[in-house]
Amino acid sequence: MPTSSASTTDSARSNGGGVQSLERAFDLLERMADAGGEVGLSELSASSGLPLPTIHRLMRTLVACGYVRQQPNRRYALGPRLIRLGESASRLLGTWARPYLARLVEETGETANMALLDGDEIVYVAQVPSKHSMRMFTEVGRRVLPHSTGVGKALLANTPDDEVRALLRRTGMPAATEKTITTAEGFLAALEDVRRAGYAVDDNEQEIGVRCLAVSVPDSPTAAAISISGPAGRVTEAATDTIVPLLQQVAAELSQALASSGPAV
Repeated sequence: MPTSSASTTDSARSNGGGVQSLERAFDLLERMADAGGEVGLSELSASSGLPLPTIHRLMRTLVACGYVRQQPNRRYALGPRLIRLGESASRLLGTWARPYLARLVEETGETANMALLDGDEIVYVAQVPSKHSMRMFTEVGRRVLPHSTGVGKALLANTPDDEVRALLRRTGMPAATEKTITTAEGFLAALEDVRRAGYAVDDNEQEIGVRCLAVSVPDSPTAAAISISGPAGRVTEAATDTIVPLLQQVAAELSQALASSGPAV
């Protein structure tokens, strides 16, 4: 299980300025998310190192507040009240990303997008359109399946194969165009290409005549990707050599901005 949330909590405790129970509650929520959203108390105790009575007390509070719910099998799941927080945070994430997307548009001339993986779907949370009269437009809030998009490939590139297969079984792999990848093996091969090249391509797979280049935002607090999309006649193989390094640079800068701490209160 990832240890980033635990290390963050340990760092916060060492500063002496936090409320320990609050830090522990957030740590448990992050561990639940890392585990897929549903866990048992013994699993949380094993991963966090906290005693069961402490975890039980914290979970009772989270259940009472609606941030966690207890399942009939007595396991605990992330609660519906987190959805509103997540939606608000996603909108804010898009707002923070807009200056970086604007830079991509300025330097490439093409539409820039930011997308997240929400459950089994890709959701676009920000876009800055190209100034060209012929340009790509994706409505913010639009949801698509990952197998036919560059951002979907970028977001799933480092996901274990068995988890990717399970996702594809749940969503199906409908063809948006004749170039859409419609088999799990074909999609897994495409993800291997992403890992090898460091970027993802949607080559007429979501819409004929449209080409998209995408990279993930490293170490983002939630899995995120940014992309450039435009007519295939402009987003060519030759243009890829210029666009991809810029995408990677902007993704790294956005990652650094998201990781930086705000002012102390």
